[in-house]
Amino acid sequence: MKTSDFYYDLPEELIAQDPLEDRSSSRLLVLDKKTGKTEHHVFREITDYLNPGDCLVLNDTKVIPARLIGVKEETGAKIEVLLLKRGADDVWETLVKPGKKARPGARISFGDGLLVGEVMEVVEEGNRLIHFEYDGIFEEILDQLGQMPLPPYITHQLQDKDRYNTVYAAHSGSAAAPTAGLHFTPELLKEIEEKGVDIARVTLHVGLGTFRPVKVDDVENHHMHSEFYMIDEEAADKINRAKENGHKVICVGTTSCRTIESAADENGKLKACSGWTEIFIYPGYQFKVLDELITNFHLPESTLVMLVSALAGREHVLAAYEEAVKERYRFFSFGDAMFIKD
Repeated sequence: MKTSDFYYDLPEELIAQDPLEDRSSSRLLVLDKKTGKTEHHVFREITDYLNPGDCLVLNDTKVIPARLIGVKEETGAKIEVLLLKRGADDVWETLVKPGKKARPGARISFGDGLLVGEVMEVVEEGNRLIHFEYDGIFEEILDQLGQMPLPPYITHQLQDKDRYNTVYAAHSGSAAAPTAGLHFTPELLKEIEEKGVDIARVTLHVGLGTFRPVKVDDVENHHMHSEFYMIDEEAADKINRAKENGHKVICVGTTSCRTIESAADENGKLKACSGWTEIFIYPGYQFKVLDELITNFHLPESTLVMLVSALAGREHVLAAYEEAVKERYRFFSFGDAMFIKD
């Protein structure tokens, strides 16, 4: 299976640069995974596809303003630091630009010394371990100094940081948003619950590895970076109950999907757990828990296009993407949504 098998042509002007005013008014392309048939809707009409007893799985991770712009203390040179993974004792794994200026021992000042980072060591692929020094509460300083780590295809900063988080974001730790969830409003979630649909909340802290380009020709040689996930007892019970009673489990986003598929045993059963996952889902994968998926439109040749192709078939997915381009759907993080139905 070649990476190039998952290529599609996307005009640049279809890459959404800003979120819509009303989250739930984005468009929704519905794809039947068995037949490849498509329908066009507005996102809030997703309720028509959810039935009493079904379980909707949300990833309640929260994106932190992880992009910090600082200066090297010795030279005043500008350095950008992206927080990736939190370690113990105020040490973070980070991505630093330009990396050559961030050798071990280098000190970087942010906000006129409100926050100071010292480079401790170089880790794989040029990432750096940085120890941070500050007075007060780290999260509050980060909120003051940090910017949202928007993907490179979004060319300007957000006016409102909250728009790169879901309305149900609860646990801080992501370097990128679980973007399929950006379409939900509190009103829409209430309507779904009132319809008798169970809502299960799981957590997967999205790392930038999710968006790393696949640089190998053979898909099976691509290595996923690890991401931390948590499933509590309540969420596991809701998902198990839906499966046992013959109802559907619908994941909001590829991150929710990867969480429950990582945690399930060979019979598709879940229990409360946490850990790190490197699961890579591509065609040939047999889903253990997931039945249906709400997702956005993903980058050509990405691991995310491969995941949706595992669910609905590569030909069906690429034909639906072609149709979305023709119909001028908006693509990627702030773009429109797709529902892959059983």
